[in-house]
Amino acid sequence: MIRYIRRAAVLCLLLLAALLVNAARVQVFEARSLNNNPANRRLIIDRYDEPRGDILAGGGAVTSSNDTGEQLRYERSYTQGPLYAPVTGYASQTYGTTLLENAEDSILSGASLLLTRIPYWNNLSRTQQPGGNVVTTIKPSMQQAAFSGLNNRRGAVAAIEPSTGKILALVSSPSYDPGLLSGTGKQVTDAWSRLNGSSVQPMLNRAIRQTYPPGSAFKIVTAAAALEAGVVTDVEAPTGTPDPYVLPGTSTTLPNEATGCGNASLAYAIQWSCNTVMAHLGVRIGMQGMLDTVERFGFNDPGLRIPSGVVPSNFDTRMTVDQLALSSIGQFDTSATPLQMAMVSAAVANGGDIRHPYLVDRVTTSGGDTVSRHSRKSYHRAMTPSTAQQLKQLMIDVVEEGTGAKAAIDGAQVGGKTGTAQHGMGNAGTPYAWFISWAQADHAARPAVAVAVVVEEASAERGEISGGGSAAPIARAVMEAALRH
Repeated sequence: MIRYIRRAAVLCLLLLAALLVNAARVQVFEARSLNNNPANRRLIIDRYDEPRGDILAGGGAVTSSNDTGEQLRYERSYTQGPLYAPVTGYASQTYGTTLLENAEDSILSGASLLLTRIPYWNNLSRTQQPGGNVVTTIKPSMQQAAFSGLNNRRGAVAAIEPSTGKILALVSSPSYDPGLLSGTGKQVTDAWSRLNGSSVQPMLNRAIRQTYPPGSAFKIVTAAAALEAGVVTDVEAPTGTPDPYVLPGTSTTLPNEATGCGNASLAYAIQWSCNTVMAHLGVRIGMQGMLDTVERFGFNDPGLRIPSGVVPSNFDTRMTVDQLALSSIGQFDTSATPLQMAMVSAAVANGGDIRHPYLVDRVTTSGGDTVSRHSRKSYHRAMTPSTAQQLKQLMIDVVEEGTGAKAAIDGAQVGGKTGTAQHGMGNAGTPYAWFISWAQADHAARPAVAVAVVVEEASAERGEISGGGSAAPIARAVMEAALRH
């Protein structure tokens, strides 16, 4: 009898040992895979059990968290949602996160180790730190000026402080309210379908996620390449450009909107936007010379983050000579985001040095203590200070005597460049209106802002489109707001 009891006891011990081993396997070795299992609802319940940290602009929160009393307790809401949507993105219980809500999710959700004084304390205590706050570089008055200027037309505005790289305004239009996507249920899925199905694409961030042919605004880059390569040594000297100008290797004549472009100087070509002169200079610079310059400005860079990812602006690396000519005036396959073109203007304003653009100034605890601050750094040296100074004067001439007169501001020095970019099959589409610019208050030590504006103008008459008429007044309003700071 005792023998059978002993056997039963040994069996029970073995079963107990197996149970302990299995528990250890589940809790230690399989913990991560179980935590990451989509069927594990505890994670999402825990995620929304505490208020999310806020995103701030100009010292005020543009986000908040509402207590719904539901199982997924806290739901995101947005102050002036459409105005700040290109900055914040959305934080949705159904569709996840985008833009800053995504790039700074660990801070906003409280998961970041930066928010705890004792490393890995959250893991040991099984508690969650309150979500931290993200302080942006956005200036609300500039953001509002850009948003009001676009007035629901398709387009975008990007504004940068040239000396630091701070992004002061980032607007995409038409926009949407991210709060429509915050929760769960039919209302949210209906809003998602409606927004994604809209022909005007309100959820597309046109400022950093859409590229456009930059048209004549790109001529500033080509002018920089010509000066850097020594193709032009005197901006007032004739360039030897014939008029009419036939694209090399073709029978196609390149037209000019302006008059007097035959054998015109670089200064005249920038002031009045001569296509022929700039295309001719692009061919003389050559493929490698153009490519070296455009990449110093930031084109063809797939790694730019602000911290949200920015789609690369494009300048083809292989082209025929006639395609190079067209690319040199911002046509053919050349395309750029509004942020990229703001960087072009900022390079001129900042003596040739492009500062790395950034949107987050610092992150803080829920109590406001700074735990991390952005470290400013150079992005690229686009050109020499001498070249930048010459381009600066050429852009001033555009505003004071040329096509950019509508950007002039009393009490400030303003440089600009208009652009009208053709697109569509056979250039049949309505042109895009561009304006890039910078502004410096009289007696100020340095320029306050560099701006790029693009307006798609889908409803306008083709003959009424112009960078100076459509985009320059928006840029002026943004620059005026910057100068008031």
